Amino acid sequence: MKIFITSLFFGLWIMPVLADGKFVEDCHGSLVNPFTDICWSCLLPISIGSFSVFNGSEPDTDNSASPFCFCPGKPIPFGITVGYWEPIALVDVTRNPFCLVNLNGLHLYLGDYGNGEVDAPFPEQNGSFYYVHWYKYPLIMWLSILTDELCFEKTDFDIAYLTELDPVWNNDEGGFLASPEAILFANDTAQIACAADSVAALKGLARDQLFWCAGSQGSMYPLNGFVQEHVGGVQASVLMAERMTYKMHRVGGLLSDSSPEAICDNYYTAILPKSRYRYQMTNPIPAASEPFGCKPFGHTTADWGENREYPFAGEDFGYLIWRKRNCCVL
Repeated sequence: MKIFITSLFFGLWIMPVLADGKFVEDCHGSLVNPFTDICWSCLLPISIGSFSVFNGSEPDTDNSASPFCFCPGKPIPFGITVGYWEPIALVDVTRNPFCLVNLNGLHLYLGDYGNGEVDAPFPEQNGSFYYVHWYKYPLIMWLSILTDELCFEKTDFDIAYLTELDPVWNNDEGGFLASPEAILFANDTAQIACAADSVAALKGLARDQLFWCAGSQGSMYPLNGFVQEHVGGVQASVLMAERMTYKMHRVGGLLSDSSPEAICDNYYTAILPKSRYRYQMTNPIPAASEPFGCKPFGHTTADWGENREYPFAGEDFGYLIWRKRNCCVL
């Protein structure tokens, strides 16, 4: 498996990017180098029970009170409770249909298949529209950093979701049918509450109770590709990455990781537990070192996003999604 992945990545590095026999000039990106483009300090903090073994610069969620755990039905049911942050997915955010930013700018040429080009809504309000792609990215498993299978994402590298093929991604009416609760938050009172979420994400972790808010990025709803208030490409693309994480939870493509209360199994939740997620830019300029590395969902882009967007080749974005994992090492 590792030989296959290595061969695939090498091939993408050297392969000309073609579409319909022509070089694609509007699709830009680079392959994520796991050694130079990943902020490995984002694994921290690492804890055993409630005790932090290795501290990190970013805020942490609560961990299990006890250092010991019990998982019935396992060959060895007793173990030690461990908490750390794990990279689980790559996300493309692009204006160009089927442009795979994190796969070296590879363009999938599928003709007219998909929902095609879409104009940004409300141009007078500075709106924008993006396509998003979700890749399963089990980096911890590939690098064999941990050996206990309860403690890392177990899957193959895969393009799990292309919004070009999602009929409601560019349709507000269809998006309402997919998430009808959005109507409850389309008012000033609900949006004013997002200011508290923004402050919480700036000082620590976003508030899970305000699940309709994306902190300083704006609103999680609607769960589609339209950005009503486009402040800049970095801000808008982070919002899209966070929305896509929410959408993956909603459609069942992403299970919630084991929490301190249920460390033996993953489980489905239709609401994003955003305090357990971080984002890190991988394209066009990787944020691979502190203090510009991973940030909690909802954290402002003002303190790290300067000069990470540039005309033409720097308007497609890629992100690495980190998730907090509490598990029982057997």
